[in-house]
Amino acid sequence: MNLAATSRMRKISLHIGISLIGIVMLYPVLWLLSSSLKPNALIFTEPGLWPKEITFNNYIKGWFSVRNSNFGVFFWNSAKISLISVLANVITCSMAAYAFARIDFSLKKLWFSLLLLTLMLPEQVTLIPKYILFHELGWINSILPLIAPKFLAVESFFVFLMIQFIRGLPKELDESATIDGCGYTGIYLRIILPLAVPALITTALFTFIWTWDDFFGPLLYLNSLQQFTVPLGLRLFLDSEGQSNWGGLFAMSALSLLPVVIVFFSSQKYFVEGIATTGIKG
Repeated sequence: MNLAATSRMRKISLHIGISLIGIVMLYPVLWLLSSSLKPNALIFTEPGLWPKEITFNNYIKGWFSVRNSNFGVFFWNSAKISLISVLANVITCSMAAYAFARIDFSLKKLWFSLLLLTLMLPEQVTLIPKYILFHELGWINSILPLIAPKFLAVESFFVFLMIQFIRGLPKELDESATIDGCGYTGIYLRIILPLAVPALITTALFTFIWTWDDFFGPLLYLNSLQQFTVPLGLRLFLDSEGQSNWGGLFAMSALSLLPVVIVFFSSQKYFVEGIATTGIKG
């Protein structure tokens, strides 16, 4: 067997192996979709992925099964919090990253060191102080504790990610813009932001997914049913007395995956580029 044929066989074997791993990783999702189409009585008694009896009642009953409300309210709440968080993170984190990457100011190294320290600080350490602060401000049972910190560039991971990206951009662009009369604001708006689109989209994508899937934050701060997000709404299908609506739970879980899947695949190209460039350039 010649070298070309050997190389082709290796590539085919590699693709087959990756495909098998992908199928194994996708199995829970496929089982979720299959179970959402089965009657409650068959979900745990019929092991196969292809349902013998298909029903869409789980989606209808799941959507309207919440007392005095419907699941659309939870989707709207999650979408509202996620979109505001994305907008706030993209703006404030990019501004902070631009300052650290391009502007010289007093105690810059100290502040950057503190930024890196916050990356290693467990969220549980600040949980009680933040709750006390938000309680004193009267923000409990509102979305403010979930979105207000995003306007203060508190997401150190995204700030650091964009710092690495901006540092990889040629400084000659800033100098040329300065000669043309641009100040810090003009350079940020006209030079940095257009070139940092991959990093911005990576930040937006991660922020959306993490906020959409966040369970503990809404559980801690939201008490009213009308304020619940999708993860809290899914919890309502579970009954401690054993009367859980598994069909409705799986149906609404399947629907809750759609926004994340759509957002990810629509921005996959920029996401991969943003991760690659921020990892290489430093």
